[in-house]
Amino acid sequence: MSNLPKCPQCNSEYTYEDGGVYICPECAHEWSADAATESAEEKRVVKDAFGTVLNDGDSVTVIKDLKLKGSSLVVKGGTKVKNIRLVEGDHDIDCKIDGIGAMSLKSEFVKKA
Repeated sequence: MSNLPKCPQCNSEYTYEDGGVYICPECAHEWSADAATESAEEKRVVKDAFGTVLNDGDSVTVIKDLKLKGSSLVVKGGTKVKNIRLVEGDHDIDCKIDGIGAMSLKSEFVKKA
């Protein structure tokens, strides 16, 4: 299996190299080999409400009451959430909260425990 990087635009694994350029056959995106190594090195940094860097598997504490849309449930401030997973998007933390279930949180409403 080849060690070519996935397409940064559509995440396709069918990229190929042409000279010093990588090309995605699915979305026709082209990028240089230098850009591919830079993007692999720079990772998205997610910080909590106080500026502490968060990582996958960390435990966090909710800092304020959060109402859940479409429900009468509330995540109370001080609720501890274990084993978070960082994801892309507006809500950058996926987790499971006891009594509520799986949900997504914004990092600005938690602090690292």
